Amino acid sequence: QVQLVESGGGSVQAGGSLRLSCAASGRTVGTYAMGWFRQAPGKERELVALIRWSGGEGPLYADSVKGRFTISRANAAAKTVYLQMNNLRPEDTAVYYCRLNLVGSTAPWWGQGTQVTVSS
Repeated sequence: QVQLVESGGGSVQAGGSLRLSCAASGRTVGTYAMGWFRQAPGKERELVALIRWSGGEGPLYADSVKGRFTISRANAAAKTVYLQMNNLRPEDTAVYYCRLNLVGSTAPWWGQGTQVTVSS
């Protein structure tokens, strides 16, 4: 079992910033990647940013957040990831979910989600 706990959501005005955190616990040995997804009302869940725990590839970002959002991790041992969101726009309003992938597992683990609301 893996547990993911997200924090840091809230309400800001356009142009503002928020920082999301996601801490994983439980059977996290073999973590391949952690990432952030979001789902706005009436829309499908979409990738925001992804960071891998091994390999030389850098983080992956959705085109809509490149240059504004930054994903990072505490260190290789602690399964904690952050999403620094700058220059927020109303279209960034959504529930943000943390996701963890384990090597050899087809089913990812999801957090409970945290609401981000950006007003114009």
